Amino acid sequence: MSIQPAFLQGLRPTLHISHRGGAALAPENTMEAFRRAVEVFQTDMLELDVHVTQDGEVVVAHDDTLERCTNGTGPLARYTLAELQKLDAGYGFTPDEGRTFPFRGQGIRIPTLREVLRAFPSLRLNVELKPDVPGHEDLFARLLETEGAVERVCIGSELDAVGERLVARLPRACHFYPRDALASFVITLRNGESPPEDPRFTVLDMPLYFGELRLVDVPFLRACAARGKWVNVWTVDDPGEMRQLLEEGVGGIMTDRPDLLRQRMDATTKPG
Repeated sequence: MSIQPAFLQGLRPTLHISHRGGAALAPENTMEAFRRAVEVFQTDMLELDVHVTQDGEVVVAHDDTLERCTNGTGPLARYTLAELQKLDAGYGFTPDEGRTFPFRGQGIRIPTLREVLRAFPSLRLNVELKPDVPGHEDLFARLLETEGAVERVCIGSELDAVGERLVARLPRACHFYPRDALASFVITLRNGESPPEDPRFTVLDMPLYFGELRLVDVPFLRACAARGKWVNVWTVDDPGEMRQLLEEGVGGIMTDRPDLLRQRMDATTKPG
């Protein structure tokens, strides 16, 4: 069994995890979303994504390109931090399928990871490094080390090559499974077989469904726990699914609706 990283020590299911800060309620991966998640919905953890700018700064954003979320165009990596922070990161957010854009012109900017770490100095983060650019893992790792944040982040990538480089660079950090390794673990376990032990990765950030197949249930969670693995599911916005996952004791629920998850979690802790 793998040794639990410091990140997981003391954690108990089920964690309230705001996916991109709560992408259905505020512009994703922005300080506006993160502050709402923490201050209004008492989130246990922020899930976010990071890229590296042209001048080597680590910024919080999901997409490789700027069009979906901002009033900018083209690849994020072609911009310096100063150029990126002139853009309106609230520009693309709409709660009603394009009828209104309530955060446009409100001064919302693409934040740096350093800003997020310093704004929430005791909060745990789940951070995905994008895309596959050798050397970016070192910039990312040095930032975490400089900010003293290695033990409060779970890090990784969808891409196995990036995930493996992160393990090599920060071996004592908490790492979530990359895509291919995750698929192998989940398929093997659900087939009733024993997956190969891989102590490099301790967290399964995984979808709740694969097509029509619900991947997570009590036997699966027990089998993961027996192997020292923690399970977070994404992206769950349905209150019924939230309720079932809470009853099953999943490690964490990642949601774009931290308001609904907070309501459901609060309801389950009340008598009757």
